[in-house]
Amino acid sequence: VQLQASGGGSVQPGGSLRLSCTASGLILDYYYYAIGWFRQAPGKQREFVSGITYNWGTTVYADSVKGRFTISRDKAKRMLYLQIDNLKAEDTAVDYCATRSGDITAEASEYNFWGQGTQVTVSS
Repeated sequence: VQLQASGGGSVQPGGSLRLSCTASGLILDYYYYAIGWFRQAPGKQREFVSGITYNWGTTVYADSVKGRFTISRDKAKRMLYLQIDNLKAEDTAVDYCATRSGDITAEASEYNFWGQGTQVTVSS
């Protein structure tokens, strides 16, 4: 199983980014998977941002990002996305996608497979 996050970059406050995540080696359409997005800022613990169930599209967001982050998936392309709008300096972090069989959880240790992160930097 391989996950790969991409789409990060350096943006000014108020800007937007769309992060992408590809997952290979999983029978996504058969089993019940949840995909989570997490981020880790320098000197801080990894935190849950958002999650989606691949088959049903059920979504969950951390309170800190509600209204600015939108998670989605394109089943035809087998892609997951995290749209981030109105970026703030505190969004600066390495963002990761991860997957687990079962429901969405905010607990990072419950996710079995992780991709390499993508850096998001917000500064003026």
